[in-house]
Amino acid sequence: MTAPDLRPVDVLTVAGVTQVTPSVRRVLLSGTEAAVAAAGPTVNVLVPRVGDLAPRWPQIARDGRIVWPEGAHGVSLRSYTARRQDTAAGEVEMDFVLHGDGPAAAWAAAAEAGALLGVAGSGALGDRPAGWLLLAGDETALPAISRILTSAPASTVGIALLEVAGAEEEQPLHAPPGVTVRWLHRGGTPPGESTLLAEAVAGLDRPEEDDVFAWVAAESAAVRTIRADLRGRWGLGRAQHHAIGYWRRGRAMSPAGGLLPGTAPS
Repeated sequence: MTAPDLRPVDVLTVAGVTQVTPSVRRVLLSGTEAAVAAAGPTVNVLVPRVGDLAPRWPQIARDGRIVWPEGAHGVSLRSYTARRQDTAAGEVEMDFVLHGDGPAAAWAAAAEAGALLGVAGSGALGDRPAGWLLLAGDETALPAISRILTSAPASTVGIALLEVAGAEEEQPLHAPPGVTVRWLHRGGTPPGESTLLAEAVAGLDRPEEDDVFAWVAAESAAVRTIRADLRGRWGLGRAQHHAIGYWRRGRAMSPAGGLLPGTAPS
């Protein structure tokens, strides 16, 4: 592949960091209008080693493939949801859950002004407007659920089920008046080992409305249980739900679908 067939990745720079809850760090990133527009809603981020201000970034082929440099480079590919994008201001906000010891959590824990983060493509959230909406997720899904709630029509009704460790991990969310937000506290149960989210969905009756959509994202095993319930007991077809495992217990994975094709060794 020749050089004209490749383009450099977009690079964002950390402008600020906020500790939103004990386990969630919000990173404000700045960049060009094009880079910010490309950074969401779901975005493949290139995470350098902590403290590396001159990473050996990959390049992007015309067909969107990531072309990695030869030899060691220390850059890891992960997928996240941008909580907010403001192209006019050149800003992107991303939330990082700090449990685990993966490269993205380590980078976010140490992030300070001037740190770099690469962008290598983006995708949709998989949601759609519906008269009755079910949202279910854990900490890793909160940025996506926040975006979905914020953009939902004011007439939307439904429920959002959100599993977190405790009250200290709750975050303000802007939901339509008809959408109930219910926080589920797992207490001392480690992330990925709780059954709260699946049990909460199992405790719901299918709404009578025809225009129903369910969006679910959490640990992979929990999502499989909920997906089976929605397809079986609720009878939802493929166009009526989106359920994706954002991470897997015991593995260093990223929110938004786990290890991605072409993931480089970290």
